[in-house]
Amino acid sequence: MIVVIQRVAEASVKIEGKVKSEIGVGLLILVGIEEADVEEDISWLSKKIANLRIFPDENQVMNKSVMDVAGEVLLISQFTLHASTKKGNRPSYIKAARPEVAIPLYENFIHNLESELGKPIGTGEFGADMKVSLINDGPVTILIDSKDRK
Repeated sequence: MIVVIQRVAEASVKIEGKVKSEIGVGLLILVGIEEADVEEDISWLSKKIANLRIFPDENQVMNKSVMDVAGEVLLISQFTLHASTKKGNRPSYIKAARPEVAIPLYENFIHNLESELGKPIGTGEFGADMKVSLINDGPVTILIDSKDRK
């Protein structure tokens, strides 16, 4: 699993012109799921995200987590994070999980992250054409690959 985490002042996702989810201060997370992903990836990433200290403390040092600042989370599926651009100019998405694998993992990730945070999170809709808006705070953008833990 690959996640792109952006610290935001606010973020939202629209589907067919209607707001599906919106958050204030918190994290916008784009997640790419690959065929090799398992529940262990979800568990590890959920703990990592909930405790990731990327919000400023009183000394403006990134020392607080999204939980410490009572922030919100918006989780959006994005298969293009697994794009391979090694050959030619058209990306290949061969590593991205097919919907029958990815949807249950995405739904489990939502539930696991909600459990870690102790509150509901905002989401997009798997496979939908989404319009994501955000105000990146910092900017702070972190990339985490669950296959690269060492």
